[in-house]
Amino acid sequence: MEPQLLHRVTESVATVVIHHPAKRNAMTAAMWRALPPLLDTLAADPDVRALVLTGEGATFCAGADISTLKGSPAEAQGLAVLAEEALAAFPKPTLAAVRGHCVGGGSQLAAACDLRFAEEDALFGVTPAKLGIVYPSSSTRRLASLIGPAATKYLLFSGELIDTARALRTGLVDEVLPAGGLGKRVAEFTRVLVSRSRLTQAAAKEFADGRTDRDAHWAEQARAADDTAEGVAAFLERRQPRFTWTTSG
Repeated sequence: MEPQLLHRVTESVATVVIHHPAKRNAMTAAMWRALPPLLDTLAADPDVRALVLTGEGATFCAGADISTLKGSPAEAQGLAVLAEEALAAFPKPTLAAVRGHCVGGGSQLAAACDLRFAEEDALFGVTPAKLGIVYPSSSTRRLASLIGPAATKYLLFSGELIDTARALRTGLVDEVLPAGGLGKRVAEFTRVLVSRSRLTQAAAKEFADGRTDRDAHWAEQARAADDTAEGVAAFLERRQPRFTWTTSG
């Protein structure tokens, strides 16, 4: 099978799989280009409530396919940044499910997700210093916002790989699972995400990502929606809430 991005939608969760096992799921130029339009399609699908990004088999993503850097490194980096920005802008909760190596462009994609769960033997690294590449400013700022300036400098200055224990301490990873336990935990957690208020999630995502110009918009959405009344009623009646707000609300 050619290197590509595979996807499926099951029980309101879209799963995007980085599929290039011959090169540890390294991203080709075509794969970088394919990600933004795929995300647009999934974002517009009303059946999609959350998105999981993962790699085929035992590796998340080993970064950019180095062969794509031979022609124009700047162009290849630009494609990666566009894909990263599209993932960060995805309007619904996103989760990177990481096994094995999550390196270079793989870490770039994982950092653009809202959350990152990893199996205990996963390794993380941001390796442009090994290739003499200037890491993009937007990607550097996103990483620093996630794990802090000191941890960002450690990764970028050295290009060294870190284990899940250190990744968890720095905030690069949100949960670490035992070997073989990632799939079950991701399925459990995404079921939780799907059951919660999309209104709460959409507003929280914008606020947490730094939007400062949408307070009035979300206040109006909350006033017009039935989610709060439904949530309170469900709590008092000891039942699961049936939230109805959607992104078109």
